[in-house]
Amino acid sequence: MLKSLLIAGLALATPLSLALTSSAPAAEGDWPTKPITLLVPFTAGGTADIFARMIGDHLNKATGQPIVAENIGGGGGTLALGRLARSEADGSVIAIASTSNLSIHPTLLKDRIQYQTLRDLAPITQVSLVPNLLVVNPERVKARTVQELIDYLKANPDKVAFGSSGVGTTQHLAGELFMQRTGTKMTHVAYKGSSQMMPDLIAGQIDIAFDNAPLLWPHIKSGKLVALGTATAERLKVAPDLPTVAETVPGFQAVAWHGFLAPVKTPKPLIEAYAKEINAFMERPETQKRFEELGVLPMHTSPEAFAKLIGDEAQQWSKVIETAGVKPE
Repeated sequence: MLKSLLIAGLALATPLSLALTSSAPAAEGDWPTKPITLLVPFTAGGTADIFARMIGDHLNKATGQPIVAENIGGGGGTLALGRLARSEADGSVIAIASTSNLSIHPTLLKDRIQYQTLRDLAPITQVSLVPNLLVVNPERVKARTVQELIDYLKANPDKVAFGSSGVGTTQHLAGELFMQRTGTKMTHVAYKGSSQMMPDLIAGQIDIAFDNAPLLWPHIKSGKLVALGTATAERLKVAPDLPTVAETVPGFQAVAWHGFLAPVKTPKPLIEAYAKEINAFMERPETQKRFEELGVLPMHTSPEAFAKLIGDEAQQWSKVIETAGVKPE
């Protein structure tokens, strides 16, 4: 079973090596001839930061160049991606980013950001998928299946509160998508992060939530919360008896993910070279084991497949945002 995300105990939360290693150099012209900057639009120590440092260390060895990881917070990650869009397209600047940065914020924060994802950025590869689960407080909601929850919500419009880790997050938009697809009504309660929401959910101050599986497993195992379904397209291998929400609400999917990008005019051979190296690293058993320990599903895709994911997700969340009238805080 996926383990709870315990950042403080991870051996991986060490500084990214900035020194050259003794790996074989790439063929002339394949890689930048200067240090590579890896932009991380999140604070140090978080899940995406750990991904960046793991993969950055591998790229250090593969490219023969120092990899300088730069954490750039603010603007929900948009500051870092704005900088990426303006960077020289020679492969010397890449970034890791998430669902929110790439497929949600261009609609939600359209008047505040300086990039459009597929216009200004070149997708390289997806590296993770973070499952969201639909859970209920068993004392507050007696439903034990997705259909029972839908029936209960229809009988009690606007009387059930669903919590999220913030306005415009995948957790929030998952709830909005659920209401739109099922014709139900709930009251949204936004928190400043899952760590603030979880105590209220467990205490019954709010009734249900969609949230990341790693954060929820311990509370599901203890019986404090009950999982009704996973918001992934398919059932999780770690919980094969847990149905997907899509089994009741066809086409429903609301997950988080991470991937790597470069400036849009970066030469295609460089994009493909980065994708090849990152994907090779992601296919290693030890990499997959470490990602699973972090509570996420390791992924590796082509640049084209990652671009399609970004576009499909942007289309879905744009419709949800506009239909629900979601406004940024």
